[in-house]
Amino acid sequence: MTTRHRYWKITSDEMEKADFDPAKVLNWEIKGIKEPEEDAIFIGVFMYKHGTPRDYDSIKGITMYHNNVKKDTVNEVVKFLKDKFGGEQAEKGERIFLTGSKEIYSPKEIGNLAKQLESKFALKAIISIEFADISEEERKKSGLADAKLLPIPGKH
Repeated sequence: MTTRHRYWKITSDEMEKADFDPAKVLNWEIKGIKEPEEDAIFIGVFMYKHGTPRDYDSIKGITMYHNNVKKDTVNEVVKFLKDKFGGEQAEKGERIFLTGSKEIYSPKEIGNLAKQLESKFALKAIISIEFADISEEERKKSGLADAKLLPIPGKH
């Protein structure tokens, strides 16, 4: 039986200072919001350890999505991600997959990517991360606040 824990609303600073076993990360997401928030302008960058669903396939690598973002900005973010992580670009609707890109799961790498997205594209990053089989002791040691822990409904 697998236990899962999900944290949300983590800042880039909190993520960089966190301490956890990258092997226990199931997925992470950085949502970059353009202020003011009510315009719903954002860019999301995420990675699923077991691949991101695309039609009937699972794509390994970093995936990006966007909402109300100019095409030029989307292209700049994609170029930034490709230069940093590599991968073959494929698109499906508002999602852009970098198939076979470098995978990152450490708190420093995720926090650093969030900071770079914030400064390079004038975004406010909000990070969520999900773990599998992380013990109570590991959770406490991680430095991630219990107040940011979201219960995951269903069977685990």
